[in-house]
Amino acid sequence: MNVPWMKRPSAFLPVVMSLAAMALVFGYVALYGDTRYEAPRQADEGAAARIYQLLMVVQIPIVAFFAINWLPRATREALAVLGLQAAAWLAALATIIFFER
Repeated sequence: MNVPWMKRPSAFLPVVMSLAAMALVFGYVALYGDTRYEAPRQADEGAAARIYQLLMVVQIPIVAFFAINWLPRATREALAVLGLQAAAWLAALATIIFFER
């Protein structure tokens, strides 16, 4: 299947960023364990939480840019990509919700 619009960074970058955010969460849990069951809390969120937040928030303007540019040109294909981006974003969010204290 030839998908030239998927070669655009505004199409694939949010998906890659969501996967990186999920990998960050799973890596943190693999290194430090599931923190839901530990009593002491850290005073600061830590670098991993900040990087996760940045990865998730920076996707919003990229997705908006993609939607503005591609919805008028190729509506059906753009909606498919937007659905993929939304699913990846929700999956990354679900990992945090699952491992939340």
